[in-house]
Amino acid sequence: MDTPPKKNPVISKLEEKDASSAVAVAGHPLHAMTVHFPIALVFGTLGADIMYWWGADPFWLRVGLWTTGIAFFSAIAAGLIGSAELFLVPGIRARVASWAHAVAGMSLIAVCGANWGGRYFSSIEVLPHGLVLSLIASGLTGLAGWHGGKLIFDHGVGLMVSSKD
Repeated sequence: MDTPPKKNPVISKLEEKDASSAVAVAGHPLHAMTVHFPIALVFGTLGADIMYWWGADPFWLRVGLWTTGIAFFSAIAAGLIGSAELFLVPGIRARVASWAHAVAGMSLIAVCGANWGGRYFSSIEVLPHGLVLSLIASGLTGLAGWHGGKLIFDHGVGLMVSSKD
C-alpha cells in the first residue's frame, strides 16, 4: 500500500509565514518593478565595452559611462526596496534564497559602483579593467536573478494573490 508522503516540518513552518510584498503599489511589488533597469543596464555596459574593444570608437566609452552610472544608481534604489522587503516580511526573511539573493545583489551594487566610479574619475582603463568589471557584474546579475526568480516562482515570494485565485 502506498502511504501519503510526510510533509517536511521545516517547510511546513516556512509556508505558514506570510511572504507577500510589503512595499507595493496597487498590489504590484516595487522591487520586482525596479530591478529591470539595473539588469538591462549592466548588460548594456557589457555590450558597450565589447563594442569599444571591437572598434575603439570613443562613443562606446561615453555609452559605458552612462549605462554603468545609471545601472549603479538604479541598483541602489532597487536594493533599498529589496532590503525593506527582506527586513519587513518574516516569510521572506526566513528563506535562505532571500539571503543569497540579497548578498548577490549587494555584491552587484558594489561592482557597479566600482565600475562607474573608476570610469567617472578615470582611475581605471575600460580595457581591460572596465570590461572585467562588466563581466563580473553580468555574472552577479545572473546569480542574483536566478535566486530572485527562485523566490518568485518556487516560493511565491512577493506575490499578492487574491482569494478568487
